[in-house]
Amino acid sequence: MGGGLKNKSAWVITEGYAGIEVQAVALADALGLKPENMHVKAPFLWGWMPATVWPAPILFARLQGARIKPPWPDILITCGRRSAALALAIRAKSRKGGAMGTFAIHILNPQVESMGFDVVVTPRHDLDNLRQHRHGGPNVISTLGSLHPLDPWSLAEEAHRINERFADLPRPLVAVLVGGHSKNYEMGADCMETLGQHLRQLFDASGCGFSVITSRRTTGENIDVLTRALAGTGAYFWDGEGDNPYRGVLGLADGVVATCDSVNMITEAAATTKPLYVAMFEANSDRVESFNQDMRTDGHARVFEGEIDFSWTPEPLMETPRVAAEIAKLYAAARSHI
Repeated sequence: MGGGLKNKSAWVITEGYAGIEVQAVALADALGLKPENMHVKAPFLWGWMPATVWPAPILFARLQGARIKPPWPDILITCGRRSAALALAIRAKSRKGGAMGTFAIHILNPQVESMGFDVVVTPRHDLDNLRQHRHGGPNVISTLGSLHPLDPWSLAEEAHRINERFADLPRPLVAVLVGGHSKNYEMGADCMETLGQHLRQLFDASGCGFSVITSRRTTGENIDVLTRALAGTGAYFWDGEGDNPYRGVLGLADGVVATCDSVNMITEAAATTKPLYVAMFEANSDRVESFNQDMRTDGHARVFEGEIDFSWTPEPLMETPRVAAEIAKLYAAARSHI
């Protein structure tokens, strides 16, 4: 995928949040890179300022202990708008004196002109906003959802590793991925009541087993609601202790039900070739609603209302290797002109 990039030096810089960092690291891996991974948190007030007006972002990063100094990397991958200022500053520094400079890749909408980077990778549901502010350009690669490292083959390996742990659950096995409150969705007990009723309906019709994986955003109250709803079904609930079975469960499952709030979670579930159903709730954001609509329109997901067609085998959504292949071409083209 990465072709001639595998021997290039690389940095990955993010604020260190899991949902952000996983995208940058996954892309680096798909490009064949072995990057130095750095975490630099932006000052709270700076986070509200455009990246182009941040004062001395490199100096601030160094004060946090980040080793941001020459020799500059061949390739830089940043993710999240709060890392965009560092990307712009490093790219500019590396090109002083006519040097070839760092090839800067930014993931997610940087909320500044995209032409300040070599490549911007942004989800399709953010693309209209990018163009609306005239930030788009020929160096923008759009994706359906987020980047991640999962694919059907690695998930099958994880499934084999944890198979005995879930051998006693009834089949077909349904992975239930539960998120929580966010700026886009308010997922209270009423939402979990509805989800629980639909899962119970599915159990009554199919006798299926459930493996419920919650997230850091799932409240204790919501877990209690689901636990009561699935009482007597033998459902497994991961309690957050020990080895997280998330990837293995995705590999083992015969079907997946995910709540609508997390683009990352839904995109990862779409890498399985298993029927993916999304429990939809009322949204506070058109952006994530647009993403969920695109997932349905493109044939990767359906709305969950208590039924699953276990014979449905959607094509896996494999955005990370596609994006890596496009970036490798852009890198080769950029370097051929120097």
